[in-house]
Amino acid sequence: MAAFFKNVMRNKVMLFMVLPGAIWFFFFSYLPLVGTVAAFKQYRFNREGFWASIYTSKWVGWDNFKFLFNNNDAYVITRNTLLYNLVFIILGLVFSVAMAILLSELINKRLAKLYQTGMFLPYFLSWVIVGYFAFSFLSMDRGMLNQILAGFDIEPVQWYSEAAYWPYILILVSLWKAIGYNSVVYLASILGIDKSLYEAAMIDGASKWQQIRNVTLPLLSPIIIIMTLLAVGRIFYADFGLFYQVPRDSGTLYSVTNVIDTYVYRGLKTTGEIGMSTAAGLYQSVVGFVLVILSNHVVRKIDKDSALF
Repeated sequence: MAAFFKNVMRNKVMLFMVLPGAIWFFFFSYLPLVGTVAAFKQYRFNREGFWASIYTSKWVGWDNFKFLFNNNDAYVITRNTLLYNLVFIILGLVFSVAMAILLSELINKRLAKLYQTGMFLPYFLSWVIVGYFAFSFLSMDRGMLNQILAGFDIEPVQWYSEAAYWPYILILVSLWKAIGYNSVVYLASILGIDKSLYEAAMIDGASKWQQIRNVTLPLLSPIIIIMTLLAVGRIFYADFGLFYQVPRDSGTLYSVTNVIDTYVYRGLKTTGEIGMSTAAGLYQSVVGFVLVILSNHVVRKIDKDSALF
């Protein structure tokens, strides 16, 4: 115990720096874990407060989880959530790394900063705004795309009624919004690479592509693995705004836009069952935790230094 306090005093400055973050995690990540017991109860509001509501609510065991899986929509929402996130992880990684490499290769750094700022801007837009942007393109009457199609004597498309187009639309919108933010992480790693490595490669006669393949990508692999592991941990979480605001909650598109998060939200609006919503959140968290542990274990087996922990 004395050694512990001695170590704390030795690192008190660093510990003080992380204290605000530790407090935030305690109140917003760890303390709410107690409320997960609501996933196993038929939550009913009690005037005495939240904890009294949990205490007095009827224990129903796994019934809230059965609601998620004992219906015809379970397969659809699970399939959509997994496949969309898998595509987002793969394409997001490829395009973000490619964009970071392109920005790092620009000779005019002022122009590179201008491009970087323009790419980063969509990340700060709310999905409500993005949804209206998409509507301005896809509207049946005044949408820009239908006006372009009309210029080529092509019949306008009812975009918000045709489910076949929406997997591509959602992927495109998601990449447009997220690539700028993710590329900044990889760009910072690229700028931290020792320039002498590139100079040595140039002396050996390496082309630009060979420099990227043999210097940039290998040195980027640790941060790529970490970002991928974190993304895998949220593979059961869908971006609610993307799947709810952009398709404008069109019922005809539910087969390709309905994911776990939107399904739970609509169920909560209809039934008001907080226990069911908590069960879905707990299910997503547990699966994400297991996936991170397994993925990190695989990475550790291949390259211990590249593992997250």
